[in-house]
Amino acid sequence: MVIRDIEVFRAVMNAGSTSKAACLLGISQPAVSQAIRRLESAAGFRLFERVRSRLVPTQEAMALMRDVDRYFIGFEVIEHRIRSLRSYGLGQMSIASLPALGTGFLPRVIAAFDAASRDVQISLQVMSSREVHEKVSAGQMDFGLMADEMSMAGLEHSEFIRRPGVAVMKRHHPLAARPFVAVADLPAFPFIALNPEDSARVRLETQLVAREIRLKPVVETPYAHTLCSLALAGVGVGIVHPIAALDFVERGLVVKPVDVDVMFTDMLVFRPGTPLAENVRQFLRQMRMQLVRDEKTLEAALGATARGSRKS
Repeated sequence: MVIRDIEVFRAVMNAGSTSKAACLLGISQPAVSQAIRRLESAAGFRLFERVRSRLVPTQEAMALMRDVDRYFIGFEVIEHRIRSLRSYGLGQMSIASLPALGTGFLPRVIAAFDAASRDVQISLQVMSSREVHEKVSAGQMDFGLMADEMSMAGLEHSEFIRRPGVAVMKRHHPLAARPFVAVADLPAFPFIALNPEDSARVRLETQLVAREIRLKPVVETPYAHTLCSLALAGVGVGIVHPIAALDFVERGLVVKPVDVDVMFTDMLVFRPGTPLAENVRQFLRQMRMQLVRDEKTLEAALGATARGSRKS
């Protein structure tokens, strides 16, 4: 018994005639008839009655068709899985991210990626950079995003974002009317700071010491989004990750350039020697495209605040 003959039998059952089955399969009508005769000979019973030049399935054919359908449906599932793997890789993806990018930026990437249409299930875990390092090193995540405040030892890595921080404040803050924020003016206002161990804060304070400027934070927090929320609530002014600040601009947060470069650098990290699935590669491409869009939006927001300052 040949699988091709069973495929021809299924086509005849679904199409209702040998001529239509031949068109579906791209073969001649005699070839269809020959396949049916071979299958009947191998089975030892008739599959079709010839009634007025038409093929009418026998009871045996109907019973056989149920099993044939189950076989071919399973085969079609396998074909679909092969196409999915070829196009998108494995159907699951796990990402570990520091909060600055995991709370706003990555959700935008996931929305643009459209995981549902790709049949990809995503696990997004937001955690500290130290935890990102641990999870990726252990092979529990496909990749991670972490700040550069700790060693990248044991991980493959590449720079993903490197941008100067922005000053953030509520709309009616005294500094909101200026085209940029001068760090020399910061001691006159309540300051919201990232935690002392944060690498961006260390860079800021290094530059402030050189200028003999000392800040007394009213609040310290490890999270960029918390800092932005505090600034939006009117607690004070802070210097924060620019992409994180972008998540609050539509809610009224004012962003301003600063007269010193306080760099925020985020790294893409991978476990060494582990090949990336195709869906992960496509997601990384989507991340880079989203970053370009976000940076344009950020530049527009900085430009808008500068224009507003000139008008006032």
